[in-house]
Amino acid sequence: MSQNVYIVAATRTPVGKAPRGMFKNVRPDDLLVHVIQSVLAQAPSIDPAQISDVITGCAFPEAEQGLNIARYGAQLAGLPDSVPGLTVNRWCASGLNAVQIAADRIRLGEADVMIASGAESMSMVPMMGNKVSLNPSIFDDDHVALAYGMGTTAENVAKEWQVSREDQDAFSVESHRRALQAQEENRFADEISPIEVTYRQPDLASGEVRTVRKTLSVDEGPRSGTTMDVLSGLRPVFDVKGSVTAGNSSQMSDGAGAVLLVSEKVLKELNLTPLARYCTFAVKGVRPAVMGIGPKEAIPAACRQAGIAQNDLQWIELNEAFAAQSVAVMRDLDLDPARVNPNGGAIALGHPLGATGAIRTASLIHGMRQQGQSGYGMVTMCIGSGMGAAGVFEVF
Repeated sequence: MSQNVYIVAATRTPVGKAPRGMFKNVRPDDLLVHVIQSVLAQAPSIDPAQISDVITGCAFPEAEQGLNIARYGAQLAGLPDSVPGLTVNRWCASGLNAVQIAADRIRLGEADVMIASGAESMSMVPMMGNKVSLNPSIFDDDHVALAYGMGTTAENVAKEWQVSREDQDAFSVESHRRALQAQEENRFADEISPIEVTYRQPDLASGEVRTVRKTLSVDEGPRSGTTMDVLSGLRPVFDVKGSVTAGNSSQMSDGAGAVLLVSEKVLKELNLTPLARYCTFAVKGVRPAVMGIGPKEAIPAACRQAGIAQNDLQWIELNEAFAAQSVAVMRDLDLDPARVNPNGGAIALGHPLGATGAIRTASLIHGMRQQGQSGYGMVTMCIGSGMGAAGVFEVF
C-alpha cells in the first residue's frame, strides 16, 4: 500500500547567466552543497542521519559535475557517511525525475526522509558536454532532435503549429515582464537561498589582487529592456529563414535547487508543517523532430494519474525551452495563459538544464503560497530527443 509524501522544505539558488555570469567561477557541486544545507536548515528538527538518500538531477554529469555529484554533494554538505547519493539524467527533466524517484521511495515505504535536487553549470560544462560523440547511424534517419539539435526542432514546431515570429517574441516579452514584476515585488524571496561567492579582483591603483565576497540573491536573467522592437531586430539562430532567436529561447544558466520530502509518519512525529503533497509524475515520448511539444502528452497523462482535470491546475510551471514550443503546447491544450508561469519562465529566468525541475518545483510551491493559492500545481517541460515530463503537486 502506498503512503502519502509531503514536501516540508524547498529552495533554490538564484540563477546565473552562462557562461560569463555571476556563477561563472562557482563549481556546481558547491551550488548543490548550498541548497542541501539550506533546505535542511528550513526543517531543523530533522536529523540528517534520517535521510535515506540524496537524488540529484544533472543533464551533463561530467567534469566539475561528474563523479556522482549527488554523493559528493552530500559529503561536502556535511551529511553523515550513512547518507548515499544517486545522480540521475533525463536531460531537462533530471531535477523533476529526482523528485519523483525520492517520492516513490517514500510512497513504497522504503524511506521516510529524502532530498531531491538538481545542479548544473553551463559555464563550466558546455551544452553537449566536453566531448561530443554521436552515433553516426542517427544521421541515416530523420531523428532531427538527435542529429541536428533542439533549435532545429523548435523551428519545426513553429512551422508545424504555425507559431509566428511575432507570437514568439510577444511571449518572450511577457516572460521578462512577469519576472521583472516578481522581482520588484520580492516574490522570489521565499524560494531563493542567498549564496555568498568569493572572487579575486585586481586593484589597479595599488597593484594588488583583492579578495571580494558578495552575497547573491537575485536571478540574473530578466532584462528590463526587452521589448518587441528589440527582439524583432535579432537574427534567427538555427535557420536563416527561421523565427527562433536568442531572444525567444531559454537562457543558458547556472543554478541548483533542492526539495526535502518526508513520509506522513515523520511529518506527524516531528510535527512538521507540509508545504505540499507530491501527487504523481508522468513522462511521454514524442517525435524527436518536434521534441518541444512533449508536454502536450505528459500533462494530460499526469492529470489522469492524479485523478484531476486539467482545469484543476491552479499554477503551471511550463519550462520555456523555446517560445515556439511553449506557445504550441499552450494552444494545443488550451492552457490558461494567466496560470502558466505567473512569475515568468526560462526565457527570462534561465534554464540550468538538469537543475530546472528541482528549481521550478521550489518556484511552484512558494509561488502559490506567496500568492495565497492552494490546490493543484504542475511542473512540466519538454526534453531533448523527443520526450515530455510533468509532475503534479498539491500545495497547501
